[in-house]
Amino acid sequence: MAISKKDVEHVALLSRLDLTEEEKHLYGEQLSAILAFMGKLQELNTDEISPTAHILPLQNVLRKDMPRPSIDQGEALQNAPLQEKGMFRVPRIV
Repeated sequence: MAISKKDVEHVALLSRLDLTEEEKHLYGEQLSAILAFMGKLQELNTDEISPTAHILPLQNVLRKDMPRPSIDQGEALQNAPLQEKGMFRVPRIV
């Protein structure tokens, strides 16, 4: 499938690219080659292949969520550069 110069200009406009005439010609050829390859992939028989999100069988490795005691207020504020009334003091942002 050949990509027209108008199609390349439209994609360039959407991408906010200012292309020269040589670049339009070059990118038109490259996009046409990509679409031709995609057409070849469309011809493959994938009836017996199940859809996958990833080619490898990946799974998250998570630790068990076990309740445990948290640090106390004094320990949490120990390294705070500024604190006031048992809380972190931060600069006012308006």
